[in-house]
Amino acid sequence: MVTIGVFDGVHRGHAELIHAATKAAKEHGVPSVLMTFDPHPSEVVRPGSHPPQLTTLTRRAELAEELGIDVFCVMPFTPELAARSPKDFAHDILVETLHAADVVVGDNFTFGRKAAGDVAKLTELGAKFGFEVQAISLFGEHAVTYSSTYIRSCVAAGDMDRAAEALGRPHRVEGVVVRGDGRGRDLGYPTANVAPPMYAAIPADGVYAAWFTILGVGPAVGEVVPGERYQAAVSVGTNPTFSGRTRTVEAFVLDKNADLYGQHVAVDFVHRIRGMVQFDGIDALIDEMGNDVAKTREILAAAETS
Repeated sequence: MVTIGVFDGVHRGHAELIHAATKAAKEHGVPSVLMTFDPHPSEVVRPGSHPPQLTTLTRRAELAEELGIDVFCVMPFTPELAARSPKDFAHDILVETLHAADVVVGDNFTFGRKAAGDVAKLTELGAKFGFEVQAISLFGEHAVTYSSTYIRSCVAAGDMDRAAEALGRPHRVEGVVVRGDGRGRDLGYPTANVAPPMYAAIPADGVYAAWFTILGVGPAVGEVVPGERYQAAVSVGTNPTFSGRTRTVEAFVLDKNADLYGQHVAVDFVHRIRGMVQFDGIDALIDEMGNDVAKTREILAAAETS
C-alpha cells in the first residue's frame, strides 16, 4: 500500500490519506509506504520557486511513523523524474520500484511530465499494471480546505492559531543555536538565536508564545533537559530598535539557565502576542519584554489545560 505526495507539514488533510493507506495495508497484510519527494517538485520544474517548508524530512518521517506508516520513502525529484510520462512513472516507480498493490492519493493528485496525469489516468494505469487506486477528498473545516499552501499563508501572516488547527499541532521551526550579538543577555533576557534550515517557513515578524525543546537525547544542558519542552518568548524580526537588518528567530527560555550554543532545537509557535515594534529607547523595550514574558506564561498555561 503506497500513498504519494510531498506531505509538507503532514497536516490533518495528509492524515486522512495516511489513515486510508494504513487501513488498507492492514486489510491486505502488506506494509504501508509513504512516498515523498525531495527537493520540492516546484524547485525542479521552476528553479527559484521553492515554497517555504513547513517540516524537515526528518520531522515528516517522525510524524508519518506516529500515524502508523511502516516505510518512509524519499524519492529524489530530479529533472529526469519530472520528464517521465505518467505511464513510465506508474510502471517504473509504483510497480517496479515499490511493488504497489494499492495507491492512495488526494483527489487533486497530478503526476508525470507537465502534470499530465491525474486520478483518472492513474486509475487507468492501475487497471493495466495491477494496482488499485483510492482517491481521498480534500479535508477541511469551517469552509476552509486544509492544504500546505493554506498553512503557509497562515504562518506568513503570523496566525499560529489557524496554522495549528490545520496542522493538528503548533507550527515548528527547527534549527541550530548560533551566536548572536549577545544583546539579550545585556538586557536581562538571554536568547537562543535559532538558525533555521534553508526554505524554512518562518512566521511573520513579531513576538510569540512558544514551546522550546532540545531535540535528540543526551545530558542536560544547564537546566534544560533534551526532549523536555519549556516555555519561551520568541522574537522574530530584525530588532528595529537597534536598527537591525538581519532577520532572526530568538527564543528566551523562561526560568532556565543554559548555554545552548550548538544545540539542535525546535520552537513550536503557539500564539502571536504582538507585531514587531521600534521602541524609543531601551527602557521602553525592557518594559515591553517583561509584558511579553507575562503574556507568554498566561498563553502557554492555558494551552496546557485546553
